[in-house]
Amino acid sequence: MTDNNNPSFNSYDREESSPLLKKNLEDNDKVSSDAKTDTATPGSAGPEYGCTVNGLPLTHGSVMGEPMGRTQWDSSLFACLGRNDDFCSSDLEVCLLGSMAPCVLYGSNAERLGSARGTFANHCLPYTCLYLIGNSFFGGNCIAPLFSYPSRTAIRRKFNLEGSCEALNRSCGCCGSFVEDDLKREQCESACDFATHFFCHTCALCQEGREIRRRVLHPGFNAQPVLVMIPPGEQSMGRGA
Repeated sequence: MTDNNNPSFNSYDREESSPLLKKNLEDNDKVSSDAKTDTATPGSAGPEYGCTVNGLPLTHGSVMGEPMGRTQWDSSLFACLGRNDDFCSSDLEVCLLGSMAPCVLYGSNAERLGSARGTFANHCLPYTCLYLIGNSFFGGNCIAPLFSYPSRTAIRRKFNLEGSCEALNRSCGCCGSFVEDDLKREQCESACDFATHFFCHTCALCQEGREIRRRVLHPGFNAQPVLVMIPPGEQSMGRGA
């Protein structure tokens, strides 16, 4: 009977059962040592990965570790009727809702942005109350924009859209100091989001509605997987002759 406690037998058994184990281990040690050497080299130290000030992850853009460039809005702020494309009818609906029932448009935008069913009333009802209070006591919709402007910031961050400061810097070269600093830029963009909702509230809601409808399906249209069980067919056993 063989003694399994014999160290010479154990080492022999391992080498015999896997003759390439020793070679693979040596190769792995060599690769790991090379990786450590490259990491320890001062000139090869890569950028730290994390998130930018606006919550976007640092992904590879033109250079590894740099944030991806922002894109422009699909339509301008004052393009009330939208664009002549496949979403033309949807743009007309957005325009009518924004001018006649902004509470419905805001609730629909928030529901699509959250991609969750049942959140329409949670946003539409508070907006309606603030809308009625503003029109009753101040003669205009001046309170609801205080409640709705964070949705514009959320849309801009989620889809990596260009803000007002960046648009001004791109068109006329101003706001350069704010655009270069991430923290100042985000503070300036948030202030611009509030100003856009306060002074051009209906146009802002319509622009956000057109943007969301081109990027996100309505949560009610999301297909849910359905498990269908098909019963087996009738089986008969034939009797041999």
